[in-house]
Amino acid sequence: MQEQPRAPVRLFSTLAVMGLLQEMLPGLEVGTGRLIAADFAPTAALLRRIEASEAADIAILTAEAVEALVAEGRLLPGSRRDLCISLIGMAVRAGAPRPDIATPEACREALLGARSIAYSRAGASGIFFAGLIERLGIAEAVNTKAIVIPQGLTAELAARGEAEIAIQQVSELMAVPGIDIVGPLPEALNTRAVFSAGLFTTEAAGLLEAMVEGMTPERLQAKGLLPA
Repeated sequence: MQEQPRAPVRLFSTLAVMGLLQEMLPGLEVGTGRLIAADFAPTAALLRRIEASEAADIAILTAEAVEALVAEGRLLPGSRRDLCISLIGMAVRAGAPRPDIATPEACREALLGARSIAYSRAGASGIFFAGLIERLGIAEAVNTKAIVIPQGLTAELAARGEAEIAIQQVSELMAVPGIDIVGPLPEALNTRAVFSAGLFTTEAAGLLEAMVEGMTPERLQAKGLLPA
């Protein structure tokens, strides 16, 4: 009797590591001998699907989200693995002038001086940025010219010339062609988001270990990420 092919491993992943994982997936499939069905979306969107009992084998989310899902019993106890750290950055259309964001004061002036700013409503970076401009006292001025997308990659708007600057995780900005990275926001204005993986089932344990092993410091740096 012919053995039935095994179902693909289902992976839920935040957009912050999409560029890195898309590069790694073919090698991971060869190394583990399993097909991988990857579904990329903002952490908040994935959490809604998980809370609605949508099935998967492994999730890559913010560390806080993974820890909460472990506490709720949705992810296996002890399965959390911290993968990488991401910073929030700024991008412009390729070849466009790059604003000075070297200091908190310069960054504030750059945000005020930009004609249009794209950020995301659902992503961790967009939620943080909305709070940041409130703390800087410029929320009203920024939001009158902001293009706030429900989810997705803000740099796509910069690449098309629809927004002068785009704000998002540096790794997400780097996933879009046709843009230049201005740099991460100044450290005093930034946040270090830790992204972690957790297992729904032991089915994906081998994949998780291969993933951790493959996320070398060099590979992470090339995708705008830092080792966890």
